[in-house]
Amino acid sequence: MSGFHCGVDFGTTNSTVGLCAGGEAPFLIPAEGEHLTIPSALFFSLEDGSVHFGRSAVHEYMDGAEGRFMRALKSVLGTSLMKETTQVGRERMTFQGLIGRFLRNLRQQLEAHQGSAPDAVVLGRPVYFIDGNEEADRTAQNQLEEAARAEGFKHIEFQFEPVAAAMHFERELNAESLALVMDIGGGTSDFSVLRLSPERSRAMDRRDDILSTSGVHVGGTDFDRQLNIAKVMPEMGLGSLTKDGKRQLPVWYFNDMATWHKINLLYTPKTMRDIAALKREAAEPHKLDIYEHLLENRSGHRLAAQVESAKIELTDAMDAVISLVEPGLSLQVRVGRQEFDLACSELSVRIGVAMDEALQLAGVTSAEIDTVVMTGGGALVPLVRNIAETRFPHARVTQTDRFGAVGLGLAVDAARRFG
Repeated sequence: MSGFHCGVDFGTTNSTVGLCAGGEAPFLIPAEGEHLTIPSALFFSLEDGSVHFGRSAVHEYMDGAEGRFMRALKSVLGTSLMKETTQVGRERMTFQGLIGRFLRNLRQQLEAHQGSAPDAVVLGRPVYFIDGNEEADRTAQNQLEEAARAEGFKHIEFQFEPVAAAMHFERELNAESLALVMDIGGGTSDFSVLRLSPERSRAMDRRDDILSTSGVHVGGTDFDRQLNIAKVMPEMGLGSLTKDGKRQLPVWYFNDMATWHKINLLYTPKTMRDIAALKREAAEPHKLDIYEHLLENRSGHRLAAQVESAKIELTDAMDAVISLVEPGLSLQVRVGRQEFDLACSELSVRIGVAMDEALQLAGVTSAEIDTVVMTGGGALVPLVRNIAETRFPHARVTQTDRFGAVGLGLAVDAARRFG
C-alpha cells in the first residue's frame, strides 16, 4: 500500500474502493471477483452460517437459499431504525454492525488486492443523508464513521459524493469550466456547482471552487419504489376496497413491501395475521393472495429486483414487463415509459427543486453553466436526463463513469489529503 491512498464509496446500491498515488491516475480495485463494483448487499445463510456479499448475496437470495437478505443499508443511516436490532441467524445485530460488516468485507478485498489496508480513508457521503434535519444528518455521518472506525480505519475524512465525481471528471479538462455535477445515486440525489480547470485540480484545498452544494433524499431505489407502488402493488390490493365499500385497505403494508430496506421487517407472524384478517374483509381477497405469497416465501426482494430490472430496461425501451414467476406465483405486469414517468413525476419535481437551489446558492443562472456532469446509476433514467437537458439546453451534458466516478474521485481526494 506504500504510496497509495484510499477512497471508499459506500453506496445505497453499489460500492467501490479507489486508490491513488500523488500525481497519478486513480484506479478502482476489484471489489468482488473481477468486478470493480459490488452491490451493497449481504446474505446471512441459515443453512451453513456463511455470509455472502454483493452479487453472491443476491444470487443466494434469488436462488431461494434459506437466510436473511439485506440491501440499501445506507438508507437506514440517521433514521430511527439505527437504534433497533434485527434478527440475523441466531443473533440480533444492530444496523450499524451490519454496515460495519459490509465495510469489513471491502477492507478485506483491499488487503487481498494490495497486501494491506490503510489506516486513513476518505469516505463519500451525500450532501444530505436526511432532508431538512441537520441533527439527523450529522448523526448519520457519525454512525458511518463509527462503523468504519470499528473495522480498522483510524483516520477518516468525508467528501461530498458529487464533489468527488467532479474531481475525477476534472482530470479530462483542458480549459476552465463552470460545472453542475448531478450525482443520482441509489438513495440520494446531490448537486454541486464547481469551478473546474487543469490548474485548479492541482490545488490542495478546493473549498473556494465549490460554489454550492444541495441535495435531496431521492435516488434510484425511489424510482423503483414509485414504479412498484403504481403498477405492481395494485395487483396485490393497494387501492382496493373492503366488502362494504366504505374504506380502502391500509396502504402502509404495500408501501413497505415496495421499499427495499423495509421489506425484511414485514416477515413477521404479526404481518401474516394482519394480511389474513384483511383478506376476510377485502372485496378482492384474491389480490391479497399474492401479498401473502410474498410473505410466506420471502419473495419481496425478488419482486423488487424485477421492478428494478424493468426500470433499467425502460432506459432504452418504451415498454417493459415486470415478471415474477416462481412456484405458486406467476405475476406479469406490463409498464410503459410514459406510465413510469408519470409515477415518478413527483420525484422529478423534487430533483428539479434541489437543482435550482444549487444554482441559487451559487449565485449563477442556468445559462452560465457550460458543463453538466451526470453520474450515479439513477442518471440513466431518461426522466432525469431530460431534466438536465431542458434546464441547460446550451451546456454540454456528459455522462461520466456512472458507478466508478465517485470512488475514483474519493481516491484523488485521499491522495491530496494524506499524501
